[in-house]
Amino acid sequence: MSAAADRERHDMTALQITSMKLFMSRLLASDTFDCFLLEEAVIGTASTFTIDGRINREFFAGQAPEEDETAMSSRSGQQSPSQEFRPWSELRGLCYDLIKGKRPPLFFRFTMHLTPEKAAALLTRENCDVDPSQVKALVLNIRYDGSKAVLTTGTSFHTFVLSKEPDAIWDSALTKYLAGKDIPFEKL
Repeated sequence: MSAAADRERHDMTALQITSMKLFMSRLLASDTFDCFLLEEAVIGTASTFTIDGRINREFFAGQAPEEDETAMSSRSGQQSPSQEFRPWSELRGLCYDLIKGKRPPLFFRFTMHLTPEKAAALLTRENCDVDPSQVKALVLNIRYDGSKAVLTTGTSFHTFVLSKEPDAIWDSALTKYLAGKDIPFEKL
């Protein structure tokens, strides 16, 4: 079956992680997911912690433009001043500190966006029938319920779009990425 035909019959993909220890190591203790921005993290341990990944631009008000641009850029060089969310690489350590301990967390939820540059490059490379400028975000939702983690994808658009091709491209790219990083999963 051709990739185009597969894209036409697209249903959203949910992936269950089959090795939690390996996945958690890749998520929290390596740069595997550093190509993402963090929209939100909710972590349930002895308390529930919510991290809003939105950049508070007011925090940088009053700085000279070059200082503002430097302050808004990530240590890994992934973030531009126009991005809405902080890079995962900047918040990963905080999330790790909230999760680590003798007991596993009760739950966590992460909502992440592939960086806009990588999203546009992916859609362009795959000859997507939707202009990359119409795609607001390629989203990765990670949900852990105390025993298993499930990853789901989503696509956010600036305007209404009928095509499901960006969704299919994103689902395929994520499964290839996880397989390439040796993160075992099964499709649900």
